[in-house]
Amino acid sequence: MNPKDTVPDGPAEPPVQVEVADQADPEVFAPEVPPAPVTPFPEAPVPVPPFPGASAEEPPGPQAVPVKRRPRGRTTLIVAAAALLGIAGGTAVGYGVQAERAPTPLTALSQPDLAYPAKALPAGQAPDPLPASQDRRVHTDGDLRKLVAPRPAGWQDDKSLAVFAKDGWLGVEDYALEFEDEDYMYGDLLDTDIRRVAAKAWKKGEYRTAAVYLVQFHSGAAAAAHAEDQRSYMPDAEHGAGNEGSALKGSGTGRYYVFPAERKAGYLPLYHARAIFHRGDVMVDIHIYDSASISKKDIRTMAERQLERL
Repeated sequence: MNPKDTVPDGPAEPPVQVEVADQADPEVFAPEVPPAPVTPFPEAPVPVPPFPGASAEEPPGPQAVPVKRRPRGRTTLIVAAAALLGIAGGTAVGYGVQAERAPTPLTALSQPDLAYPAKALPAGQAPDPLPASQDRRVHTDGDLRKLVAPRPAGWQDDKSLAVFAKDGWLGVEDYALEFEDEDYMYGDLLDTDIRRVAAKAWKKGEYRTAAVYLVQFHSGAAAAAHAEDQRSYMPDAEHGAGNEGSALKGSGTGRYYVFPAERKAGYLPLYHARAIFHRGDVMVDIHIYDSASISKKDIRTMAERQLERL
């Protein structure tokens, strides 16, 4: 007998039962795990606290979404178009109302008592021309130097003006030198169509001198404008007389002025008086200088004499 077949003495141990599950292959009996669902697009990750500017216990609030503003240009165009249509409509209505009205008759072109002279002159007969004393244009078209008033009594011719005035005539550029801004004055005189300048100078005693300028233009309007330009700055104390002056009777807008004395150390005081007016196409500019005071009567008398001459 095979020794393996021999049964040992004593009580036999009960056989150990092995569960089927313990002997089974774990790969065969492992529970099946369902596959994860597949999404066509990956989902955005869910934010996890802490959020920027918030604690982990407090969820973030709703974020503001930028809102696009309505363009202003469209509203402006709509308003402008409405205003244009309103104006056009009002104009059309106005034309329509005017077209429905009866035409207003015009006054007659031929009316009585409009002809001058009252009675027609005979054929071939013309009115007599005005005398030279009444025709100012004929009066000033001659020798302008003869229209300068005669030298006052007690005065003498001042030869110092002979440097500028040649035979009583003064060039435009020399007349412009009498002003502070001679370049501007020279151009302004040419622009206003200056014609010619006649000048005379006198002296009396040791220091009193006088100068008379007759500035003629090609039109009376230019002469009046030049006179007004000179009067405009006379109330200015820096460049003018510092006062409004006095009216020159019989001249319309003419005025005469007395300046305050100019005093400088080492020099005699300088007194100055001036008269400005125009008559027709001639502007008159008169100056008196002296180291002693000049009265209003002195400049007024000289201006009145020149005004009567024109």
